[in-house]
Amino acid sequence: MPNRLANETSPYLLQHRDNPVDWYPWGEEALSRARSEDRPILLSIGYAACHWCHVMAHESFEDEETAQLMNQLFVNIKVDREERPDLDSIYMQAVQALTGHGGWPMTVFLTPEGVPFFGGTYYPPADRQGMPSFRRVMQSVADAYRNRRDAITSTSEQLRQIYDIETLTKTEDALNAHTLELAYRSHAQRYDIRHGGFGGAPKFPPTMSLDFLLRYWKRTGTAYALEMVTDTFRRMSRGGLYDQIGGGFHRYTVDGIWLVPHFEKMLYDNALLVRLGAHLWQATKDSEVRRVVNDTLTWLRREMTSPEGGFYSSLDADSEGHEGKFYVWSEEELDSLVGDDATLVKNYFGVTSRGNFEGRNIPNVAVDPGVTATRSGLTADELITRIEAAKATLYAERAKRVWPGRDEKILASWNGLMLRGVATAARAFGDPELLRLALTNGEFLHREMVRAGRVMRSHKSGETRIPGFLEDYAALGLGFIALYEATFDDVWVERAMSIAESMVSWFWGDSAGAFFDTASDAEALITRPRDITDNAMPSGTSMAADLLLHLGDLTNDSATRQRAMSVLDSAAPLLAKFPTGFGHLLGVADMAVHGAIEVALVGDRASEGFNRLEREVASHYVPSLVLAGGGAASSDPIELLAGRTLRGGLPTAYVCRAYTCDEPATDTALLGQQLEAAGSARRTSTPEG
Repeated sequence: MPNRLANETSPYLLQHRDNPVDWYPWGEEALSRARSEDRPILLSIGYAACHWCHVMAHESFEDEETAQLMNQLFVNIKVDREERPDLDSIYMQAVQALTGHGGWPMTVFLTPEGVPFFGGTYYPPADRQGMPSFRRVMQSVADAYRNRRDAITSTSEQLRQIYDIETLTKTEDALNAHTLELAYRSHAQRYDIRHGGFGGAPKFPPTMSLDFLLRYWKRTGTAYALEMVTDTFRRMSRGGLYDQIGGGFHRYTVDGIWLVPHFEKMLYDNALLVRLGAHLWQATKDSEVRRVVNDTLTWLRREMTSPEGGFYSSLDADSEGHEGKFYVWSEEELDSLVGDDATLVKNYFGVTSRGNFEGRNIPNVAVDPGVTATRSGLTADELITRIEAAKATLYAERAKRVWPGRDEKILASWNGLMLRGVATAARAFGDPELLRLALTNGEFLHREMVRAGRVMRSHKSGETRIPGFLEDYAALGLGFIALYEATFDDVWVERAMSIAESMVSWFWGDSAGAFFDTASDAEALITRPRDITDNAMPSGTSMAADLLLHLGDLTNDSATRQRAMSVLDSAAPLLAKFPTGFGHLLGVADMAVHGAIEVALVGDRASEGFNRLEREVASHYVPSLVLAGGGAASSDPIELLAGRTLRGGLPTAYVCRAYTCDEPATDTALLGQQLEAAGSARRTSTPEG
């Protein structure tokens, strides 16, 4: 018989509905039972695309004897970390404090009051490689809870101390340019010169750090900063981390050379990489970067977009019970499918009879495409044309395989990040199809995920549920700002402002002088979480500061800007000490320290002259860009447009800092010069006032 999880909408929870475990979803029913029976809680947290979650489920949660022991000793609760990032954050902190590391599946043992006292990640079904079996762990924990309650209480009280946020808010230090310089030096020292990225295996895309380094290059002209960004993006997109056949990036590689991925694909990773790629193309005009971004967005459209316009969450790492089976190839398959171009395609993708992954091949571009073209007697364009034709053939064949599972829940924060990425790419590339994709997603999010000014977390099968977290509000607001920049439709600014006002009302803590991750009226947990580190995706705090800085500049609201500055000042010591843990916040800090580049385009948005100015702005990489467009009537609430007039009756561009502007530009040549100067340390034109 299905257990209680059968009534949930989360694909992860539904994966466990037929377990013999007496699972509860997180809620008062489970907590009340634990309290009334004085039973400890076994909390299991994971997500639908998690390979090791599947392994532990098969080994333990589907095993009758193990399930019987779980049901006898504990109240068992299963949580989807993607639905409940608040619970995941709270209990991950405890596991990291107990074991020195974290991950999923996460297994945490709690008192009936929800306080953690023991935990870990994956536990095997039998003792092996120094890891105790899951059954042995459960029996030891249950025995300690029955017979050594004082030790449990002592551990719980110690773990409660990790939730003290005073160290994050009590500081005399303020953010300054030296903080950013220290962050750059730290990244440069940790950079992997041979393979790109930072550190060794496993390797995750360091997207937010690369965004900061790209900003640093533009502002200072430091060539090495751009080299780190370009080389890392190229190596990631030529490696197995990137799906060479179908587009899109996998979660990480288990090695240090970007070859063998953990094959799951997450929406948030690709959202961040799409936006970085669009900016990198603006900076370098590298056709390979643009192709990778476009192919990733093709994957998004083709495999990850709901009929209503929402973006799905993830694709599983496994198919047919094997990790990566969907993505790998034999040499014989390529020989039979590609025909006369087989040798060229095999050389391009590094395919051999031995393979590079369990006897099969993960396609990767091991040799520079220019070298391959020369060796084959082809031009670069001819090579790409033939490779693209082969990719289409291979994709069609791959589509006949058993597909990895897809998590079709639509999360507000992940969608907001991807909306921002799609809108940025649409504007940079001047692509109307991408703009339509962004607009459809934006309208879906506003229609389905915003209720009376408040944001909801998750949408699945027509049902919107779970009150939103700080990251949901901030990411949605940033996505709407990006849509405004791509359309100059004021409604998107108004919607972003409404979300930001609600975000401040429900998540700001006056006594702490900081944002919390959960709303003030949210379910009371053992602590009100506030995690400001940028981990797999930007923290709610760093995105909230980002949103407030952008809105503060667009509307010239000093109170909004000051709230963002107080967030950044409180984090300044951590930014200096642990910069790689705050990649997104560093980018926001760069905008705060050096100021936004404000660009106001005035005129008839439908006119050819206005469109030329708009395209010129879109062709430049301008870090910390705040962009507005329209006529003088558009200045409410967009103060950046107020008082801007046409010059000679022509559409006119104003490039400004702190509302002090360069000479108004009506031609693209002057505007281009101003944008290049404004985005860097060099400033060649004279402010007009």
